[in-house]
Amino acid sequence: MTAFGYTMLCEQAPPDQLVRDVRAAEEAGFDFALISDHYQPWLTEQGHSGYAWSVLGAAAQATERIPLMTFVTCPTIRYHPAVVAQKAATVQILSQGRFRLGIGAGENLNEGVAGSAWPAVGVRHGMLGEALDIISRLFDGGTVSYRGEYYDVESARLWDLPDARVPIGMAVSGPESCRLAGRKADIMIAVEPKPELGGMFDAAGGTGKPRIGQIAVCYDPDRDAAVRRAHEQFRWFGLGWKVNADLPGPQAFEAATSYVTEEDVARQLPCGPDVEEHVRKIRPFLDAGFSEIGLIQIGGAHQDRFLSWAEDELLPALRSL
Repeated sequence: MTAFGYTMLCEQAPPDQLVRDVRAAEEAGFDFALISDHYQPWLTEQGHSGYAWSVLGAAAQATERIPLMTFVTCPTIRYHPAVVAQKAATVQILSQGRFRLGIGAGENLNEGVAGSAWPAVGVRHGMLGEALDIISRLFDGGTVSYRGEYYDVESARLWDLPDARVPIGMAVSGPESCRLAGRKADIMIAVEPKPELGGMFDAAGGTGKPRIGQIAVCYDPDRDAAVRRAHEQFRWFGLGWKVNADLPGPQAFEAATSYVTEEDVARQLPCGPDVEEHVRKIRPFLDAGFSEIGLIQIGGAHQDRFLSWAEDELLPALRSL
């Protein structure tokens, strides 16, 4: 049976609200929770970008059953992979085994703040592969020293190692990332419901492993208001990841989306109160073989009504498919 998750989007709400929201999502019956890990928002209209790992620590204490996952952390530039391993192990302990580490090759939007030149995609994948090796070896326990093309690690050890090893998911968008994820990750992550991604993941060793997708939705009793809000805060989503990975900051995303219309956004994302529209636009992820689907409710101030509606209408409709 497909599981449905709730997303704590750090770019659209302050940290304390994110913790309250995930607790409410647990009470509403969501099966798992995701959290974005950004240094700055996609658009200035979103207005927030707290530190995801602090939120995760608080969420682990504020919730009881709901699994938590980064969606996704980039363990290559802003964070050293050895530090990511330490953070993930700590959250796994705090959550009593409910944490999964989702990683990806990152975006210039977030990694560029560290002052390094933004690498080409092939280099980013090479860095991600080394980072995954380092993290996995630290999860195995013992002392790790490593000499790679991109990273060195000297006598690192996770002194607080959880009883349950942290599963690692990797974001994919094309052949190279699918091959890397199939070989080295426990879970496939994607934000596009393309069956070919799963096929390439399987061919590289991913057969039988979970795959997690994510889609933004915008519930509001007034569909026009929902469309306006989705356009204001999520018009960047349709640019595609080849563009999204390279743009350097919110101002660049504002310029790149200046010609995106409300109609463009409404065609792609479910907006308003019609459950059938939401189910219809979420269903391609089920058809593409995703075992888990995370939902983002657009608009930080609009979580309570969404969670109530999701509990009463959306989740039952999705689970009946």
